[in-house]
Amino acid sequence: MASIKLGDNNIETSGSLPKIGDSAPDFELTAQDLTTKKLADFKGSRVVMNIFPSIDTNVCATSVRKFNEKASGLRNTKVLCISKDLPFAQKRFVDDEGLNDVTNLSDFRGNFGKNYGVEMTSGDLRGLHSRAVVVLDENGTVIHSQQVPSIGDEPDYLSALKPLL
Repeated sequence: MASIKLGDNNIETSGSLPKIGDSAPDFELTAQDLTTKKLADFKGSRVVMNIFPSIDTNVCATSVRKFNEKASGLRNTKVLCISKDLPFAQKRFVDDEGLNDVTNLSDFRGNFGKNYGVEMTSGDLRGLHSRAVVVLDENGTVIHSQQVPSIGDEPDYLSALKPLL
């Protein structure tokens, strides 16, 4: 369990992120066309998982924009933006913003948050995901993992992308 901040309040998560060297847990997430995506669908590509509470908040939206910008220059890399938002809200956001280099995936009916230890179990946002980044190599092995200590802070983009450069 991780302890993070939401403003001045301490918030607990359902567990801990996978550690560097771990095999990433499988997942079932919902794509914008309502199909199910699994980790195996991205095998052979490096994967950046940008995990956050809601696309409709400023810091979360900023992280999607920044990872979209950075993704265009990364070789053999998929950027997955993962939240509990409905796929329709995620699609609206990327369409409105003209973002083409990220894949938004919804955990609205899955257990990704619990499997990756990012589901908030206390506080006003309980049930949503905390802000985190997990980076995988082509074989699904974790090569970077960051639980952002405060929901209001952006992830460390440089550290997340460094193993991919």
